[in-house]
Amino acid sequence: MRAAGSVGAVSPARRCSRTACGRSAVNTLTYVYADQTAVLGPLATYAEPHAYDLCDVHSERLSAPRGWEVLRLAPDPTAQGPSSDDLLALADAVREAGRPAPAPVPLHSTDDPSRGAKRGHLRVLTSTD
Repeated sequence: MRAAGSVGAVSPARRCSRTACGRSAVNTLTYVYADQTAVLGPLATYAEPHAYDLCDVHSERLSAPRGWEVLRLAPDPTAQGPSSDDLLALADAVREAGRPAPAPVPLHSTDDPSRGAKRGHLRVLTSTD
């Protein structure tokens, strides 16, 4: 028996937002008030305060207010996890970031005879007679 005021173990899995429902959430419901649309899609990556996580039973029973449209977005089965293209792009980006930066090219080279010999911040110009 737990002591008064103590909290039991909390599951890291997200639960259905419906009152008294203890099932795991599988979909996320959001509303687009400007379009009078309820959007039910795959479970969002993280919980948001203005979205509702629903279990499969409550997702199937979902209805919207009169005049509203329910848009049900099915998960793309091919989009589960990163693709090989995503992984290759990530590897290329890491390789590129790890390369040393090229040496900067000076704006004025001291080897250019037409510019004169460079000494500190002063330049000696030679006459071209």
